[in-house]
Amino acid sequence: MNERSHELGHAPVGRLLWHFSWPAITGMMCNALYNVVDRAFVGHGVGPLAIAATTVAFPLMIILIALSLLIGVGTTALISIRLGEQKKEEAEVVAANGTTLLILLPLCFTIFYFIFPEPILRLFGATDEVLPYARDFMHIIMLGSVLGSIGMGMNNFIRAEGNPIMAMSTQVLGALINGVLNYIFVLVLNMGIKGSALATVLGQLFATIWVLSYYFTGRSLIKLRLKNFIPQLPIVLNIISIGFAPFALQVASCLQQVLLNKTVLRFSGDLGLSAVGIIMSIVSLLLMPVLGLNQGAQPIIGFNYGARQYARVKETLKKAVAAASCVSIAGYLIIQLWPHKIAGLFTKGETALTSMTAESMTVFLGMIFILGFQVTCSHYFQAIGKAKHAAVLSLSRQVLFYIPLLLILPHFWGIDGVWRTAPTADILAAVITAVFIFREMKLLSKRESQEKAKMKAVELTRHHCC
Repeated sequence: MNERSHELGHAPVGRLLWHFSWPAITGMMCNALYNVVDRAFVGHGVGPLAIAATTVAFPLMIILIALSLLIGVGTTALISIRLGEQKKEEAEVVAANGTTLLILLPLCFTIFYFIFPEPILRLFGATDEVLPYARDFMHIIMLGSVLGSIGMGMNNFIRAEGNPIMAMSTQVLGALINGVLNYIFVLVLNMGIKGSALATVLGQLFATIWVLSYYFTGRSLIKLRLKNFIPQLPIVLNIISIGFAPFALQVASCLQQVLLNKTVLRFSGDLGLSAVGIIMSIVSLLLMPVLGLNQGAQPIIGFNYGARQYARVKETLKKAVAAASCVSIAGYLIIQLWPHKIAGLFTKGETALTSMTAESMTVFLGMIFILGFQVTCSHYFQAIGKAKHAAVLSLSRQVLFYIPLLLILPHFWGIDGVWRTAPTADILAAVITAVFIFREMKLLSKRESQEKAKMKAVELTRHHCC
């Protein structure tokens, strides 16, 4: 094992979490900026209908992200555990199998999309006015789907082997290129929503080239060998089982977004759809720092769990929950204090869209301050390979609570009922998460005691032998 992986099991947890998390947070914020930048530029350069089009396209982009997370998270967790177990060759087989899947899955989904583009976009909420914009935007995005999958998925592999700075630079590079090209294509060259989509794909292209250069120029700990790219069913199933929780969460988010689009269209029309798009951009900005903290914690937790250093696992989780909670509380305060200024970033002056967005956002995100606890605890189970636990916690908010509430509350309060679904679901999901994590900590403490007893027995045996 090289020095980077050795550090995971021996460096102070607080310093290690910071070392891994700040690059991940920076990178995840850059990922969030893809959608935020797209909506901001098309809002100023094209208009509200273009924002509505990106909102319609959002569920499709969620599915692409879901496929990347299905493979990326599952592969990353296995790599961390195998490295913790001192099985570097097995980690290399896992990485190569994961890379193959990152190419095949989005490619199949892209083919499916181009067979039924208009029905899919209408299913996701495109009206006659919004459809042309949504079609122009999504056609280009789907053509670059494999690039986005490789860049996002393989970047997790880099973080798993203990190189968070390189992982961060990949995401920063893609976001910077996307932002600069959005300005040039949309505001300077007047390419409209097509220009914004093209900027996104080119940003993903450069990020993918950057990731591949890391693996094919000899800088990586894990080597991608040609013989390992042939999928092995046990490894594929293991990757999918661990990555299923974030995948299912994203699929549930897609379903949630579709239902949200349809419900808002019913009560508020295209203007409400535009407001939803802006709110989702704000949600992504708030969520990405928390996800970045979890990405930073994942290799630490996975490595030490594999190495049976349970005290370090618990310490990492506690510090990650505390940091994520601080981030989500700060985000909540900013939203409640300056909602109109935040909404104004996506519109020209004080408009009806600005007012609707500001008023609905303060309600919709009214319990966002508990997000850090719920997300971090659910990601903990992914990091240690407990796929079923992770899936239940990840799906509790969307499937068990949010979607049923979205089908019920608007019948009583109309559009106000739509905005009240999110905070209610947040509270209920946090309660279930607390129950799961309390039981897990008791189990971990028991295993920690057993490991200490074994070590003590070994020391006594050595002492008697001497």
